[in-house]
Amino acid sequence: MPELIGITGGIGSGKSRACRYLADLGGWPLLDLDQICRALLLPEMPGWQALRQALGRDFFTAAGELNRPKLREAIFADAALRQQVDGLLHPLAKQAMAAQATRLNAPLVLAEIPLLFEAGWQDSVSQIVVVYADEAVRLRRIMERDQVSEEQARRAIAAQMPLEDKARLADHLIDNSAGWENTCVQLRQAAKLMGKQKDACPSYSALFT
Repeated sequence: MPELIGITGGIGSGKSRACRYLADLGGWPLLDLDQICRALLLPEMPGWQALRQALGRDFFTAAGELNRPKLREAIFADAALRQQVDGLLHPLAKQAMAAQATRLNAPLVLAEIPLLFEAGWQDSVSQIVVVYADEAVRLRRIMERDQVSEEQARRAIAAQMPLEDKARLADHLIDNSAGWENTCVQLRQAAKLMGKQKDACPSYSALFT
């Protein structure tokens, strides 16, 4: 099993772009938990079967495919449903992630895990990178990207663990609130440190004290 570095953040923080840049910097393979989950939710795959059995036909199309927009809206509005879905999918996704990391046969693998802390996967990775952004910046990005209202964007943010709490638990903290070039400087520094130390990064700790 390679060393696995988890990269997380909050919706709208820009973690996917940061992940791709980090992977290019180090020449490291990158796993995307969103892609892994999408594969698990294809018809007849393990995640699809688990949700079909638990939720019935309410969140599936006439063709048998998962109605992702309908389920996404429902879990943002219903914490109990969100916990139920997470409880079904997280163990399957964790197992698939470990299997893919092992098959890569690389000494170090990056994994973009949006719900790393919410799923309790801290012990499954050796280091954690948190990509942070101010709430106002995140709201703007979500609204522009997903073409949703501010209220919908706020609900999406509220459905996750507060990003400030995640930032306090980071080994490497990247502030992506300002320009991308500033973010790249931080990512280059983090890439240098990843294989050398596991101490918390103090660069932006003053933001959360």
